[in-house]
Amino acid sequence: MVESRKTNRGPVAGPENRAALIAAARAVFDEQGVAAPLSAVAKRAGVGQGSLYRHFPDRVALAMAVFEENMDEIDALAASPSSSLRDICDLVTHQTEGTGAFLALVEIEAGADERMAVFESRLRDVFASKLPSDDGLLGPSASLDDLMLAVGMVAGMAMQSPRESRHAVAGAAWDLVQRGLSA
Repeated sequence: MVESRKTNRGPVAGPENRAALIAAARAVFDEQGVAAPLSAVAKRAGVGQGSLYRHFPDRVALAMAVFEENMDEIDALAASPSSSLRDICDLVTHQTEGTGAFLALVEIEAGADERMAVFESRLRDVFASKLPSDDGLLGPSASLDDLMLAVGMVAGMAMQSPRESRHAVAGAAWDLVQRGLSA
C-alpha cells in the first residue's frame, strides 16, 4: 500500500495555512475550550504543528489573530454608510458569542495585554464614527464610555456562559443594558 503524502507547497501556502489555522482555532476552542490541544487546531486546519507555530508562537498570538479578523469585519461594516450603531453592536455581540473562549484565554494568559488595548481603541473609534446615532440604541444621556462599558458587560456574560446558552444570555444582557443606554 502506497501512502499518499501532502505535497509541501512552501511559502506560497503560508496565507492559506494561516487562514485555515484561524478558522480551525475558532471551531476547536469553541467546542473544546481554551485548554484544547494546539495539535487539534493544526489537525483541523490540515497543517502540521510546525506550520501552526511558524504563524502563531503561542495561544495568545492565535487569539489575537482571531480578534484581528473580527475587528476587520467590524471596520468593514462601519465603512458602509447604511450601517448603524445597532448593526455594529449586533455584530460585536455575535462575534463575542463565538469567541468567548478567546476572551477568557487572553484574560488568563495575557492579563492586560497591550494588543487588546489596540482592539478596544479601534472599536471605540468605530462606535464614535457612528455617533450621534438616531437608531434608538443610545439615549441623550448615554456616552461612548457607557456603550463601551455595555459591550464589555455583555461580552463578560457571554464569556461566562455555556456555549449552548451564549446567544440567549447575550440577547438578554443587551435587552437589559439597552434600557439604561436608551433612557
